[in-house]
Amino acid sequence: MLPAAFRPYSRTFVLLLCVAASFGVARSLQQTQPAMTLPGATPLSVRLQEIAASGKLSVLRWPSFSDHRTDFLQLYQASNFSPLWLTASGHLTPQALAVIQALESSRQKGLIPEDYDAARWQGRLAALSTTADPTIQANFEAALTVCTLRYISDLHIGRLNPKHFNFDIEIQNKKYNLPQFVTQDVIHAANVQAILNNVEPPYAGYRRTEVALQRYLQLAAKGDGPLLPEAGKTVAPGDTYPGTAQLTQRLELLGDLSQTASVSADSHLYTEALVDGVKLFQDRHGLVVDGKLGKQTIRQLNVPLLFRVQQLDDALERWRWLPPSFPQPPIVVNVPEFVLRVFSADHKVALRMNVVVGKAVRHQTPVFAKDMQYIVFRPYWNVPRSIVRSEIIPAIVKNRNYIAKKNFEVVTYSGTVVTSGSINDNVLAQLRAAKLTVRQKPGPDNALGLVKFLFPNEHSVYLHGTPAQQLFSQSRRDFSHGCIRVQQPTELAAYLLRDQPPWTPEKVRAAMETGPNNQQVDLKVPIPVLILYITAVVEEDGSVHFFNDIYGHDKSLKALLAKGPPYPG
Repeated sequence: MLPAAFRPYSRTFVLLLCVAASFGVARSLQQTQPAMTLPGATPLSVRLQEIAASGKLSVLRWPSFSDHRTDFLQLYQASNFSPLWLTASGHLTPQALAVIQALESSRQKGLIPEDYDAARWQGRLAALSTTADPTIQANFEAALTVCTLRYISDLHIGRLNPKHFNFDIEIQNKKYNLPQFVTQDVIHAANVQAILNNVEPPYAGYRRTEVALQRYLQLAAKGDGPLLPEAGKTVAPGDTYPGTAQLTQRLELLGDLSQTASVSADSHLYTEALVDGVKLFQDRHGLVVDGKLGKQTIRQLNVPLLFRVQQLDDALERWRWLPPSFPQPPIVVNVPEFVLRVFSADHKVALRMNVVVGKAVRHQTPVFAKDMQYIVFRPYWNVPRSIVRSEIIPAIVKNRNYIAKKNFEVVTYSGTVVTSGSINDNVLAQLRAAKLTVRQKPGPDNALGLVKFLFPNEHSVYLHGTPAQQLFSQSRRDFSHGCIRVQQPTELAAYLLRDQPPWTPEKVRAAMETGPNNQQVDLKVPIPVLILYITAVVEEDGSVHFFNDIYGHDKSLKALLAKGPPYPG
């Protein structure tokens, strides 16, 4: 019953409530349903409208397609909710069969077949061939459309947005208009597979990784074979090792043992032929290439092949995040590999060198893409505030001459030198209060070496030289505070300035050794720089190299993919 105050107006009030409720329901229906049932609609088209309205389809392995609901709706609105994959007589189009074949082969692309119902299509085809039930037909039609949308998007830009991992790589501008792409390029295609092949990244490295994946899938299907036994001590060439039979089998399986190598099946001697195979294996797995069977080498030899398959899957996913082209050949740093490559206009590696990257704990080098704009010869090192606070100030407290000893200067933020000698209490107090900062003078002992390469970014990360050349001989090289130290800075600078007279290699070397301090040289054309994270790399010669997941990014990727679609955008 209405309150007494409203009773004189009860009929009007109830009418208003009904109108308001109806308006609310109408708005709700408008938001969740594509449209009113079309005049003359068939049961099949009505069912497609219902599926589009809900954004769910129970017959799918992953029923919710909320991320592609708008694409689905636009596709069927354009066809008045008529089937895309079924003829008027209820038969499948040739394009539908070709798409299904691609979905069933999705494992060969480094994808998860369950995401596209790969194991369910044959049963659905059998059911479709024995009935004209419009509900079964509509469910089949909708399932094929959803899986096609997922497959094309996943192949083109990857399943997960790199932003989800705080990777500063943009994929939004390379997204397809999926309804338009399916309508114009797929459902009437003379060669569906050719269309789908063009969806993938155009890079030779991506194609090589796909080929390597096929090989490792085949190897994994054969089984890992017996594990190598642990050794009590490092096994050197000429030593005895009880696992030589297992070692021989594993090296032969992976292709690291020469087919012409002569190894006795009954001997436990660690012979030169096995040593050569182990060296090749070590080189491919980011280990010190010494030919010795230490704990790390045996551990890597015992890694299951399905784990290597997963690494190749992850590599393909990250390849798909890259832009389809670059305005200039890029510089690419692969963090877990500790390697920098400069690519030429024909996509070949023009320059390759080792690098040192950020420490795994607290100082990880970020993943991002920017353009290199200038080079600075004989740079100052402006010490980051975090390092001043955590390292420089405590060192000054212990030794007031620390600044002079390390060739530092205390400066204002505008660059005015306050002192390069002993630190008094007043200066120390201003450093603690962040009113002053610290920089290191240019020279061969400067932490940045004799040159730095700048591609302005919010992470304050750049490439630079280093006086600590001994670190490049380490197999694992995560030692920095986040910036990237390059092993051959002179060669890199000379290559980047090769088309800018008068910057000959000799001129570059002179600028680094005897030139003016903090000399900036702008690049005539900015160079794209990609800081990437890929733990499986296939070289131009086809050799497959694997690296440790030092930052845990592969682990995070695997955990999210295990949840199934729709994946975080």
